[in-house]
Amino acid sequence: MTDFIAAEDRAILVANHLESFDALWGIELEAVDEPNTERGGFSSVYRLDLGESAFYLKRQSNHLTRSLFHPFGEPTFAREFRNIQRYAALGIPALQAAFFAERKLPGEYRAVLLTRALDGWSDLDSFLPAWRECSESQRSAILQACGKLARQLHGAGQLHGCFYPKHIFLRETASGFDAQLIDLEKTRPLLFGRRDRIKDLEPLLRRACVWSEVEVNILLMAYLGGEANLDSWSAHLVARRCNKDAR
Repeated sequence: MTDFIAAEDRAILVANHLESFDALWGIELEAVDEPNTERGGFSSVYRLDLGESAFYLKRQSNHLTRSLFHPFGEPTFAREFRNIQRYAALGIPALQAAFFAERKLPGEYRAVLLTRALDGWSDLDSFLPAWRECSESQRSAILQACGKLARQLHGAGQLHGCFYPKHIFLRETASGFDAQLIDLEKTRPLLFGRRDRIKDLEPLLRRACVWSEVEVNILLMAYLGGEANLDSWSAHLVARRCNKDAR
């Protein structure tokens, strides 16, 4: 894959001599959390502030995922970058890439992914502990934003695979809330109709257990749009949750 630099971010990266793989790999930054070493290599995330522009720099080595198309493995960031590009092409609100590149070295497979920071946005997870302290209009607007985001996602034929509160980012506006997604690594095409749609939605509702039945229905109505069979969808979601709890 050819190195990618977003046109909007090229000037700021060039001005800071960070327009290359080697420069972004070598810059010394403090990691925002502990490295992920699940796959045998490592994957780390850093914040990169360049004047008024802010980014998150992800670097990984031998942190690979395998598939039919990549039986010997490829960096998980390669898959996430392709999904970021796919979401952009399909008009699904999601994080944006500023730079991506990968390098194969003797005994090592490296990748760098730079994404724009979502400053001014907050994940849904941060709203849930004090959910009842939000006004009724705020709660309703958040639920509608999440439902509309899911409708855009599934309407474009994509299953997120990790549709969790921590991966939904919200920003309050004059008319309600905007919503977008992060962590696109597990995205795949929506292949099995309502079965896949239920599979994506149920983990969100399970983790947002502070929502009342009425509030869940607000989200579902925003998600379903013109579809009227709310009771059927609710029943399928409850059934999947019961099956998950029984395992």
